[in-house]
Amino acid sequence: MTAPRSQRTEMGEEISAFVGKGVDFKGTITYQGTVRIDGSVEGEIQTDGILLVGEEAVLKAKVTAGTIVCKGKITGDIVAKEKIKLRAPAVITGGVKTPMLSMEEGVMFNGTLEMSAVSRDMQREPSLRAIPQGEQPVVKRITA
Repeated sequence: MTAPRSQRTEMGEEISAFVGKGVDFKGTITYQGTVRIDGSVEGEIQTDGILLVGEEAVLKAKVTAGTIVCKGKITGDIVAKEKIKLRAPAVITGGVKTPMLSMEEGVMFNGTLEMSAVSRDMQREPSLRAIPQGEQPVVKRITA
């Protein structure tokens, strides 16, 4: 793995390591920060940071990350603590667990999806309930 000096992601994060096209890696990758993969990885990837999977990347791995942005192929179970962005022409085969998922048209997703609770505190919206037919809603006036 090599560290490019000036590459930045669309999220403004600096890439701390890079697995280039044509590189085959077998084993476990554990890191902090942001890593971009354009080669082939077989094994396991673990981070609380960001994983960028390039269009020509092929991962056969168990992936656990904070955020995953994928345009390549991932086969295996994927867990993202924050979110997953799947961009065409991504191909995902396996189980996915994440609180937030976005998927572009053209992505192939073959597997299961579990939307877990967001790990950080989110404002809860007031719950909506149906008003039974014939019942009038209660309206309260607030005066200042």
